[in-house]
Amino acid sequence: MTPEHHDAAWQRIGAAGATDAVTLHTACQACVEDLDADFGGVTVVTTGELRVLGCATDERARAVEDAQLVTGEGPCTDAYVHRRTVEADLHQAGGRWPAFTPTACETGARRVLALPLALGNLLIGAMDLYRSTPTPFTAQHQDRAAAYARILALLTLDEHPHLITTHARPAQRGPQGYPPTVHMAAGILAATHNLTPDDALARLRAHSFRHNQPLLRTAAHVLDHHRLD
Repeated sequence: MTPEHHDAAWQRIGAAGATDAVTLHTACQACVEDLDADFGGVTVVTTGELRVLGCATDERARAVEDAQLVTGEGPCTDAYVHRRTVEADLHQAGGRWPAFTPTACETGARRVLALPLALGNLLIGAMDLYRSTPTPFTAQHQDRAAAYARILALLTLDEHPHLITTHARPAQRGPQGYPPTVHMAAGILAATHNLTPDDALARLRAHSFRHNQPLLRTAAHVLDHHRLD
């Protein structure tokens, strides 16, 4: 990442938020537009486990980011766990993320570029950029994306300052990385159906996946009605 890319990214973000304060969402939207992507999102990861949606540029981005949360796999997870840039054609990545890929493709996503969000040794999440075409991101786009990733990391810390004081843990994959509402809903299912916590969480995830429904919406329904259906 060169200073030129960093300066250009800030200029683009500043222009996008000319009438309002710069936020994580406006910066993410500027990044999507600048890098010829169609939509994008940021996932925040606390202590290597708890995953929450930082921002999504539209409903497609929200659906794809939620699909990674539901399945526990995807480019965001790989970028975070391995702390490296991930790029793939989703139509050719079914074996890589077998549960995530079909849902992502249903939104129209085809090409993905994911980068970890980090400041020094502090790793706080990942960003995803999606294209509806298979066109690869150029080397220049990847360099510019790295500049945006640093800026988005700063803005994420501004909106989630508790991340600075959390204790670092090894990055984890899979179902342990869910917001508290999901675990609360799983607890209700476990008590209602005499299930183990892991089995209740698996049932919650399976229901979301089968009905193509955001996991947080499924969890909210269980919290309100104490049942899945």
